[in-house]
Amino acid sequence: MSRYVGPVWKISRRLGFSILETGKELSKRNYAPGQHGPDRRRKTTEYGKQLMEKQKVRFMYGVTERQFRRLFIIAKKSREVTGLAFLRMLESRLDNIVYRMGLARTRRQARQLVSHKHILVDGKTVNIPSYLVTPGQKIALKETSKNLKIVKEAQEVNGSLLPYVSFDVDKGEGVYERYPERDEIGLEIEENLIVEYYNRLV
Repeated sequence: MSRYVGPVWKISRRLGFSILETGKELSKRNYAPGQHGPDRRRKTTEYGKQLMEKQKVRFMYGVTERQFRRLFIIAKKSREVTGLAFLRMLESRLDNIVYRMGLARTRRQARQLVSHKHILVDGKTVNIPSYLVTPGQKIALKETSKNLKIVKEAQEVNGSLLPYVSFDVDKGEGVYERYPERDEIGLEIEENLIVEYYNRLV
């Protein structure tokens, strides 16, 4: 499956969750899109709940089904609790780290920064959004990219950083300090449903 590049707001309304994590998608119409959206009442099966949760998190991090499933298989083989290991790998993606450091307003923007070679990892250009960053690695903007308009705007809008990342605005560089704890990653995510979904298949 190719990467989804369609309207994000429509997906957010269908899932009933702000995949951009801004809440704007649901502020005016917090019901499913379509003619019967406001009146739609559908009883969801257990499988349906698991599928919806999987889709919610997949669209939130902006990964393909193939990437998502591959990360789950790796997480299942780890010594950690599968759900936590899975979320930590999603959080460790380079595009997500760039987003968490406040260099982009959305993960889509962060992915674009990485793909267009504006980001350095330990001093080397990395243009693969799915690159898994390990704690201690240094993430920096290229010298010629420090005055990019989208970066400046993102830094003005974004508030305080999460505890597991640091960023020095003056130097234009930051560090992925450590893997996040469970209470530092989206509390609205029910990763147990995703684990149950994939356990049916894997």
